[in-house]
Amino acid sequence: MKNSYNPSPQIATNIEPVSRPLTLNKTSFVQRNCRVFQARESWDRLFDEAYRADVEIHTDSHDGVIYGHASILGFASPVFRSMFKKSRTKHQVLIHGVPLEAVRTFIRFLYSSCYEEEQIEEHILSLLVLSHAFVVPQLKRECEYQIEHRLLNVDNVVDVFQLSLLCDAPRLGIFCNRFILKCFDAASTSAGWKAMRASHPHLEKKLIVSLKNENNRRKEMTRKLTERKVYLELYEAMEALVHICRDGCRTIGPQGKMLKEEQEPCRYKVCKGLESLLHHYFGCKLRVPGDCTHCKKMWQLLELHSRICIDSNVCRVPSCRCVSLIFYWIL
Repeated sequence: MKNSYNPSPQIATNIEPVSRPLTLNKTSFVQRNCRVFQARESWDRLFDEAYRADVEIHTDSHDGVIYGHASILGFASPVFRSMFKKSRTKHQVLIHGVPLEAVRTFIRFLYSSCYEEEQIEEHILSLLVLSHAFVVPQLKRECEYQIEHRLLNVDNVVDVFQLSLLCDAPRLGIFCNRFILKCFDAASTSAGWKAMRASHPHLEKKLIVSLKNENNRRKEMTRKLTERKVYLELYEAMEALVHICRDGCRTIGPQGKMLKEEQEPCRYKVCKGLESLLHHYFGCKLRVPGDCTHCKKMWQLLELHSRICIDSNVCRVPSCRCVSLIFYWIL
């Protein structure tokens, strides 16, 4: 017998659709990495073998010629592109003032966007200049990062500072400026500093002015921190004085009340010293002539409290109302 019961499907409402979980295919990930590696290897082979190269790059060393492809170099650098537009025949490029290996590392980067650590450490300054001159921002950012985090030292900081101004690298210039100020004695005796003094004396004056401004800024910061510390100590002393006279603490009870035998630990660090000062103030025989330094300190605290007290009529600090009236008539 055929069952005639056919339940109707239940329709869910007010349920947001849930996206399928992301699946990570490890095999495809490895294959993708292999393809990237193979592509970079192919670009390196194209540069090394110079297959159908139509560009010759010469340097001052005359040790060799670097061959390249105008289409690749023009695509990677707008400067190369504008140079190659002038003629469609075999091109020759002259790069002066830079070692041959630095130029080779630079051209290889234009092909594969890769570099070797040893090469960039050895020719970092030359690569910074080349990346700026031929407008290769990716390599320029990498050079700035490597200099800031790994390769900057006392011997080359002055040279890097000058190059940062020439290569329009303001962040690197600020970084070098701060580095020089931190180790000014060592940097000012380096060979780079002497060369800068001979070629760009205005930069030396600029750094000396920066050093003076930095010293003044540190002195001002130290002064403000000292003032802040004094203000915090005075504030805590005022709070502790009101606490002693109003609630009682340790050996001094509140006015008109007995001192509690069991007391909680006081949260004011200056209470102990302030209580000793109060005991001395009320029992000192030299208080009236004004020869006691401890009484002078206590009087200064009472004076300060009376100046900032909101309502001296109900205040329980000793002599608060009297001191307020004295200053009222004086002022």
